[in-house]
Amino acid sequence: MNNQNLQFEYMDLDDFEEMLADKPDNERWELIGGRVVRMMVGARWEHSYIAGNLSAGLRERLRAANRQCYVFQENFFLKEKKFKAAMLPDVLVRCGAMEPGATSVNDPTLLVEIVSPGSEARDRIEKWNVYKKLASLQHYVIVSRDEPLVEIFDRVGISWPGSRRIEGLDAHVTLPALDVSVPMAEIYRDVFFAS
Repeated sequence: MNNQNLQFEYMDLDDFEEMLADKPDNERWELIGGRVVRMMVGARWEHSYIAGNLSAGLRERLRAANRQCYVFQENFFLKEKKFKAAMLPDVLVRCGAMEPGATSVNDPTLLVEIVSPGSEARDRIEKWNVYKKLASLQHYVIVSRDEPLVEIFDRVGISWPGSRRIEGLDAHVTLPALDVSVPMAEIYRDVFFAS
């Protein structure tokens, strides 16, 4: 047995879903590539504001463009059995009709994680290793909680050839697959102020 198995708990999606029934209310559990990650519920207020601002900005623009896309924030599962994944992205956008009563999707167009020093490695490495395998995913966006900085990974064909860095409150986050652009000042509204 290697050290990795001593430190972490691994399982498939079916076992994880069965275990979720026993999850305490004050915890948030995810399955990332088969590894169970248990976290406490709650985040700094800045995280919540940024997620809310970005969700609202995306929803407003997608509705205005008459796109059948759904925007979810922090409590809607991305589940994919073959990748042993059940994750709760900070913002998830799925385009196309939704099944009535669905509690998860496996085909997002956009995924967003708002990173802090404690979550950045998990979001940039572990989650990204799962996310980039999703055939439907067109954009993965990493949003800094502590400064007006966004990094966007765009799918080009079947590859992910690098990222774009967007800095400062005067810039815009442009997402070509959704045909939307959200001002950084709107994403960070009430968190950071222009000087």
